[in-house]
Amino acid sequence: MTLLSSRPPQPVEPGLLSRALEVAGRLANDATDVITATAGRGAQPDPRDSPFDWVTDTDRILERHTRRVLTAEFPGIPVVGGEFGADHGADVAEYRWVVDPVDGTANYVAGVPWCAYSLALIDASGPVVGVVADPYRAQIYAAARGRGARANGKPITLADRRGTAGAIVCTELTRKGVWPGMGQFIERAAAAHAGVRVLGSAALAIAQVALGHAAAAVLHSYREWDVAGSVALAIEAGAVVLDRHGEGTALPVDALLVAAPGVADEVLGWWQESVG
Repeated sequence: MTLLSSRPPQPVEPGLLSRALEVAGRLANDATDVITATAGRGAQPDPRDSPFDWVTDTDRILERHTRRVLTAEFPGIPVVGGEFGADHGADVAEYRWVVDPVDGTANYVAGVPWCAYSLALIDASGPVVGVVADPYRAQIYAAARGRGARANGKPITLADRRGTAGAIVCTELTRKGVWPGMGQFIERAAAAHAGVRVLGSAALAIAQVALGHAAAAVLHSYREWDVAGSVALAIEAGAVVLDRHGEGTALPVDALLVAAPGVADEVLGWWQESVG
C-alpha cells in the first residue's frame, strides 16, 4: 500500500471530478442490482488462506464489469481490485481506481444484510471520489473532494459528539481473526459506556461514522480497496482520519481510526493503550 501525503489535498480538475462521480454512481447502482438479486441464494464461496476472506462468482463478475467500464471511460487510469489485482503502473500513476466488488462476502453468502460495493478514485493525497453502495438499505453514498458527501443525493454533515458514553464504535476482525489488543479495546470502550460492534464490512463500518450512527471505527489492518470509498465519504462529512500514532492522513499505511472530531482522542487512547 502506498503511503499518502499528509499535506493538504491537491486540487483536481472539476471535469474529472464530475465525470468520476457520475460513472462511479452508475457502477454502484449496477452492483446494487446484482447483489440484491443474488445474496444468500446458494453462492459457493471460494475460501482463500483465511476463513474471513472469501470470494464468489459475484465478486469476479462485478469487478470485471467495473474494470470494463472504467477502462472505457477513463483510459490511462489504472484499476486496482480485490479479485484481479493491480493494472500495470498503478503504483506510480497520478490517479488510480480501487474497487472492492463485495465488501463483506461472508455476510453476502449467508444472506446477512450487511455488505457493500466500494469504489474510489485516488491520487497522492488520498480519495478524490468515493462511492459506496449499501444494497440492503437501498442507499448509495457518494463523495467528491471539496464537494461534500451525500446519501441518495441528500447532503450528509456530521454532527460532532462531546463524548463516547452511549455511543457505538465499530471495528473489524483481521484476515487472521481477532487483532492484538482487541479484547482490551472492547473492555476500555465498555468502561466508558460505549459499545463495540463487529459487523463484517469495513466499508460500512466507516460509513456509519460519516452518517452519524457510530462515533468511531477502528481498523487494525485493512486493504485500500476495502475502505477508500467510505473514507472519502467520512472526510467530506467532517470526520477525522488518523493513523495508529494519531497523525492525520487520508489513508494510513496499515491501520486507521475514523471518528467524529470530539471523540477521536478518546478512542485513539483506548486503541493505543490496548495494543501497547
